[in-house]
Amino acid sequence: MFEGFESQVVQVRDASVFVRHGGQGPPVLLLHGHPRTSATWHRAAPRLVAQGFTVVCPDLRGYGRSRGPAPTADHRGHSKRAVADDMLAVMRSLGHHRFLLAGHDRGGAVALRLALDHPDAVSRVALIDCLPISEHLSRITDTFATQWWHWFFFAQPDIPERVINADPDSWYRGDPRSMGRENYDEWREATRNPEVVRAMLEDYRAGLTVDKEHEEADRAAGVRIQCPALVLWSLRDDLEDLYGDPLKIWRHWAPDVRGHGIDSGHHVAEEAPEALAASLGEFFAG
Repeated sequence: MFEGFESQVVQVRDASVFVRHGGQGPPVLLLHGHPRTSATWHRAAPRLVAQGFTVVCPDLRGYGRSRGPAPTADHRGHSKRAVADDMLAVMRSLGHHRFLLAGHDRGGAVALRLALDHPDAVSRVALIDCLPISEHLSRITDTFATQWWHWFFFAQPDIPERVINADPDSWYRGDPRSMGRENYDEWREATRNPEVVRAMLEDYRAGLTVDKEHEEADRAAGVRIQCPALVLWSLRDDLEDLYGDPLKIWRHWAPDVRGHGIDSGHHVAEEAPEALAASLGEFFAG
């Protein structure tokens, strides 16, 4: 995977971030979702490099080979604001003070926070298979609660750790043929680490508490994404089924937003890397 990329660990405040980077040209930061690692981009990232971009793929705080602080009762150490600050520090350490940004799933929530908190750093943002967390929570239905029940299970104290760590291979199901063997092996190693599992659960606990508070405060204050935004969603996932056109919701958060669906299941970077890289490359080229 990632032929021609460099790998390193960047120390940022109270965390250490594992990051891959390669290519030449305008910098692009790619943020993975749950429960993946930066390796999920192994098919899409080289395609963006071939289009003339520098591509940076970190493991989010606590995921994969990145590590953060011990969890606290308020979950702020694993908030999207804390993770967004990590990502900004990583990019600055690599010499990129203004960059293009894409986030998938939970990485999309981090991308939103990074674009809102640091508008001078983000020139364009792509938001993939996601909505703001507060928008999900304000639209809860029995269908959402049934299909996305894991949000509320993960938020429980201690119980999810005991359930998941008893048999992580059964809980986190993956296919090495569709994921790619090296990506699968890296991901499987991470999901077998109780410290990583705890951090991934803290991501969701922060989502229902401090992240929700931050988003609601932004909406009340009229804070919006200032740069052009691209919204992409997987046609064989359930985002459109639950909410209709995602663009209608994202237009409350960004004045300049466009987007479309991609014929894929949820893990689009693995399942439809050509279509994803083409859409991102065209948008990022401006």
